[in-house]
Amino acid sequence: MTATGHTAPAPAPGCVLCAAPGTFGPRHPAEPRSGLCPACIAAGKPTRDGLEQAVVIVAGQSLAGAEALDLATAPPEELSYHLGAVKRSLRSVLQLLAPVGEGGR
Repeated sequence: MTATGHTAPAPAPGCVLCAAPGTFGPRHPAEPRSGLCPACIAAGKPTRDGLEQAVVIVAGQSLAGAEALDLATAPPEELSYHLGAVKRSLRSVLQLLAPVGEGGR
């Protein structure tokens, strides 16, 4: 328990990014590298929050490109490209929202 009456977060059983076994401390949203193993920190890997933001940005760009497409005059190859981009973007966003199973993905 903390002084404010809340329970303190328990240390995670592994790295929150690569799932390497070990205790690397609790995950604190205010500290982007908290909960990461030394190898991920040394490699400068982006945090999960950073990856989520990147996926959302790319998805938004793909959707904006598809919305700007004039369906009446677009050639079939351009239509299929934008449809594929929208599909990939939506899949990426849905994967962020999907619960991760016991073994990860």
